[in-house]
Amino acid sequence: MTSATNSSIRLDKRDLILAKGAQVMTRRGYHGTGVQEIVQAAGIPKGSFYHYFASKEDFALQALEHLYAPRLVRYAEALGNPALSPRERIVGYYRELMVHFARQEKPEYHCFIGSLSFEMAELCQPIGTQVESILQRSVEILAQCLTAAREAGELPAETDCAALAEFIGNAWEGALMRMKVGASAAPLNVFLNQLERLLTPR
Repeated sequence: MTSATNSSIRLDKRDLILAKGAQVMTRRGYHGTGVQEIVQAAGIPKGSFYHYFASKEDFALQALEHLYAPRLVRYAEALGNPALSPRERIVGYYRELMVHFARQEKPEYHCFIGSLSFEMAELCQPIGTQVESILQRSVEILAQCLTAAREAGELPAETDCAALAEFIGNAWEGALMRMKVGASAAPLNVFLNQLERLLTPR
């Protein structure tokens, strides 16, 4: 077996642990999840966990990046689509997400970053810092698209795009939380309707 093959197997196993372990930690919480639960979900011996992660905290930090780095790439691609106007990119992105949740008989949203932020942001500085970094990167992507919308005349010239991106991002996270609590996509409909009004040229 070549070293390249060994490296691929190692990477695949690490990704499996990250994916399965994050699912468990999202449902049970950071404190409610032990290494034993993580390895059971991944179907690996407990000793294998420590080949990849120094601790449960290290696992959580790596899982955040593993899950959200690709999502941020997709977000940037969607909001950078040259075939659509900046406003169409933003509204279209959130409309697609809303349609996804609306298709579910009982809308469910299990958010790893949300779970960690509520439970651990104040208790563990490295995790809080990582969560904030991911959220800030998302806001910056949106702010860039809003700036393009302003330059295209789709927003007033005096628009503070950074502040508007923060507001939209926070509103979306709040709508997702309300959807989870109420098991209804209605908060997402409200969000989208207000987003369209907010981004309609005047």
